Amino acid sequence: MDRNYIHPGLIVAAIFALVLASGCAGVHPLPGGNSTPASAGTPEGAVGLPEPSFKGNVSVEEALRERRSVRVYAEVPLTLSDLGQVLWAAQGVTNDRGYRTAPSAGALYPLEVYVVAGNIMGLEPGIYHYRPGEHLLIQTASGDQRAALQAAAVNQTSVGDAPVTIVIAAVPDRTTAKYGERGMRYVSMEAGHAAENVYLQAQAINLGTVTIGAFDDGEVREVLGLPGNTTPLYLMPVGRPVPGSGGDGGTPVGGGG
Repeated sequence: MDRNYIHPGLIVAAIFALVLASGCAGVHPLPGGNSTPASAGTPEGAVGLPEPSFKGNVSVEEALRERRSVRVYAEVPLTLSDLGQVLWAAQGVTNDRGYRTAPSAGALYPLEVYVVAGNIMGLEPGIYHYRPGEHLLIQTASGDQRAALQAAAVNQTSVGDAPVTIVIAAVPDRTTAKYGERGMRYVSMEAGHAAENVYLQAQAINLGTVTIGAFDDGEVREVLGLPGNTTPLYLMPVGRPVPGSGGDGGTPVGGGG
């Protein structure tokens, strides 16, 4: 047999073996510990969010100038695209190394984002956990929990009236394990970065929000069913502003301006 000749069947078999080997090996994270783990499959009951938009019609400068805290919302539902865009702004993944829209000390990402949904088209009322890597929601509790969350937030009506409230929470140990006590400062800074992203993104897509820091930590934990190592930091009700009401710069309970 001609030694330069390789039977086509042997080529196919070799390619098939390589495919099997690569599949068994899995996807390896990139060096530096900042990669997003590959999904092992979409969890049961997960809600996929529409792909976020990466280009808008409002400049950063315009959003900064027009941003105000909004506490009164129109009685209209938001879309799943609206919600997904705001969540992506808060903690969305922006490259294949797992970096996110908000900076994080040591790229440790202690923040966890939850959603208390009551009036979102295409989404059952309930509590959801945002998964940035897959840009999806995992339902953790069913039913409209807005009234319970409002009660936990010293009865601030914006929490009960908004179609949805974004809850920015944190697992401080992720940061303090490396930076010690000073890590708590970094966690608070990071929550502020994420909250401002939500403000600006909301402004850019004609939504309104307000940062709320006045609430009973234990009650919010109970409403959301948060793990013991997770601390709620911000409540951010989000909705469509009422035309003519404007943003207010008064003295809010726990944030705003």
